[in-house]
Amino acid sequence: MRRFIAAGFGFGLIPRRIWGSDNGAGTFGALLAGVISLVLMPLGLGVHLIATAVVIGLSLWSPTPFLAEDKDPGWITIDEVAGAMLAVTGLAGWPWVVAWVVARLADIFKVLPGVAQAESLPGAVGITADDLVAGLYGLAAGWILTGIL
Repeated sequence: MRRFIAAGFGFGLIPRRIWGSDNGAGTFGALLAGVISLVLMPLGLGVHLIATAVVIGLSLWSPTPFLAEDKDPGWITIDEVAGAMLAVTGLAGWPWVVAWVVARLADIFKVLPGVAQAESLPGAVGITADDLVAGLYGLAAGWILTGIL
């Protein structure tokens, strides 16, 4: 069960089944976050915040037994779910899309300040922290666009 949760409720295992590697697993996790967020949207901001907090908690708890020398196995994607859910908090329409894309790109390329540094933290904290920092960049981009529109 813990492996299933760490794998973003199984989404992180899909790329290995399709093309034999973990490449792209994080994007599968982020796609799951998008679906969850869209389903929760009609229930309001409070429900989304609670769900995001739960997923962040799961991302700190579930991967611990699978970490070898503080490495981040590619199939562990619950952290991407957490970061992408944070990114789209309270957003809709184009700002939602922009926030999701910015968060995903910030996590993949790790060039924005703080993302790579957060990843260097030990264990599950580092695995989750870089996605949350990337998610905050996405959230900021989404809210800036909301202000412009």
